[in-house]
Order: sequence, then structure tokens, then C-alpha cells
Amino acid sequence: MAVEVVVEVGKRRTFASALDWPGWSRSGRDEEGALGALEDYRGRYAAVLRVAGVTAVPRGGLTVVEHLVGDATTDFGAPSRPAAAEARAAARAALTRQCGCLAACWAALGTAAAAAPAKLRKGPRGGGRDRDAIVAHVLAAEVAYGRKLGLGRDLDAEQRRQAMLDLLGRPRGRAVLERGWPARYALRRIAWHALDHAFEIEDKAG
Repeated sequence: MAVEVVVEVGKRRTFASALDWPGWSRSGRDEEGALGALEDYRGRYAAVLRVAGVTAVPRGGLTVVEHLVGDATTDFGAPSRPAAAEARAAARAALTRQCGCLAACWAALGTAAAAAPAKLRKGPRGGGRDRDAIVAHVLAAEVAYGRKLGLGRDLDAEQRRQAMLDLLGRPRGRAVLERGWPARYALRRIAWHALDHAFEIEDKAG
């Protein structure tokens, strides 16, 4: 089966995201570059799922089913726009698998952090966070993501993640809150953020 992809085009950066595979999302300067990066990371993403015990992995060619107009967040470096397809409810079995993908991305971040030194290799100009700062950044972002889903700030990180899985595994199309995120977009965005930083830690750890 073809892998359905949404392409989000900003002024300086473009994201290609697999709609049914949370966490598998990569960027490039344009659509061709983003799709190429997505394909290049197929094996690395599949390995993350297998390590976490997710038996299904993406197969088939990439098929673009929707284009989105990006915004400043897209250009800054995050997939920012929900797709129209994500406003439609998914079957519970599909959501269960997608929640498994999200949990796999969280596990990959934990594994990468545990294996990495505290000090990571910096960029060519000396920029970039070290290991603990990256993990803290992800956890802080998930507090904000939780608010998009109606979760309060009184949860610890483990409780928040479990609450997210419980909430996002329920079949629904519309946003959880009036101005919040559609559940399927939330799965895609939260998983992408955790896995992107897991890969960053792995790459900078050498």
C-alpha cells in the first residue's frame, strides 16, 4: 500500500509527513528535498518501531495526498499545519497502532539520551544544546502540547504522556478543544518532535 504524505510548504522550508505514521516527518528546502529526506529516513524510522515492538512498519511508495501552506513555524523548523485528512476520525485499530508509534518515538528519545554523553558535538559555529537541555526542551514542549489537548500542568512527564495516549487513542476527528489540535495531528506533531530530537542526540553523540 502507498504511504500517504502531506507536504507543508513554507517560504524557506518544506515538510513531508507520513499521515498514518507519527514521527516519520522530515524537511527540506523544497518539496523534492523534503520527500527525499523522508525516504532516506524510512529505514531509521522503521528501526525505531521494531525496537519498541511495533510489528507494522511503513511499506510502499510515497504518495502526496495533500499540500498545505506553511507559516513562520514551518520555516522555523516544525510541521505546523493540520491536514484536512486529520480532521476525519480514524478507526480505533489505526489509532492504537499510531499511539504505538508515538510511544516508540518517546522510547527512542530515552534510549538515545541514556547512551549519549552529557556534552554533545556542537555545530560549525558552536551552537546547539547538550543532552540534558534537549530532553528538558522536549518535556517543556509537551506541557504546551498537553494544553492543546486540554491537559493541565499538574501532571508529571510520565502521567502526561500516558494521558496523551489515552486521549489520542479514542476515535475522533474534530479537535479535542475548540481551538486545540485534531487528535491525529497531535499524534504526528508530538511524535515528530520527540524523534527528531532523539535523532539529534544520536547524531551529535557520534
